[in-house]
Amino acid sequence: MKLKFIMYSCLLALAISCSSDQMTDEDETAVIEEVVMEEEEEVEEEEIVEEGTSSLLMGEFVADAHPTSGTVTINEEKTQLTITGFKSDNGPVLELYIATDTAAKDFITLGVLQGLEGDFVYAIPDGATINFSTYKYVLVWCVDFSINFGHAELK
Repeated sequence: MKLKFIMYSCLLALAISCSSDQMTDEDETAVIEEVVMEEEEEVEEEEIVEEGTSSLLMGEFVADAHPTSGTVTINEEKTQLTITGFKSDNGPVLELYIATDTAAKDFITLGVLQGLEGDFVYAIPDGATINFSTYKYVLVWCVDFSINFGHAELK
């Protein structure tokens, strides 16, 4: 955010210095106001994201059958599972499970894996009724071969 503001400021200074003969005071004021408004909007967006990220449970992915990494969080309302910094190998039909163990003997599917690298958000069906002290593992599961690619233990 600060870097973006500095870049806008430098661009503004460059624009003013390069075209000071052509730019009126009103033009300069309009450019400054636009930069300030964009900065305020960015700050508001960051505040909204920060407010919505309070987490109840958290875990780090570890590799099982394939290299898998990233951080899992579940929000306080137990309605949303967020994965950040995720990375895993590809495989046929990979799904994300919340399970009682790493062998997926008893699990709840959150659906097909949304991607192999990046940040992802999953809705948790009936999250308020899930006992996360029992269902404490998040698995990247290969459905075709019943293989656990990697898991995170929620704490």
